[in-house]
Amino acid sequence: QVQLVESGGGLVQAGDSLRLSCDASGGTFSSYGVAWFRRAPGKEREFVAAIRWGGSNTYYEDSVKGRFTISRDNAKNTVFLEMNSLKPEDTAVYNCAAVPAALMMLRGSSWNRASSYAYWGQGTQVTVSS
Repeated sequence: QVQLVESGGGLVQAGDSLRLSCDASGGTFSSYGVAWFRRAPGKEREFVAAIRWGGSNTYYEDSVKGRFTISRDNAKNTVFLEMNSLKPEDTAVYNCAAVPAALMMLRGSSWNRASSYAYWGQGTQVTVSS
């Protein structure tokens, strides 16, 4: 079972950048798909980005394409979310989530669905002021 801990959130101004980290322990991280989701106040959880276990494929929600980049360093058991040109509407709690590759392939799940993921971190707050 893998444990996930997010870090890197904070208060920034519109146009600034942040890099979130998702540190994993307790599993063979290189065999997990990982995603970032976010939840803004009063809104439902929203998919942000995902990366396959080998890092060869990435997926993004339309509103963050071209601004956010997801990457991973399997040697360090870490997934990153580089966020550039931040906007006030990016304000949310950001959670990372993970799923074993075998389970993902068995279920034929979608990368952008929260129900596809078995493990979740506690989240990190990102606040973007205008």
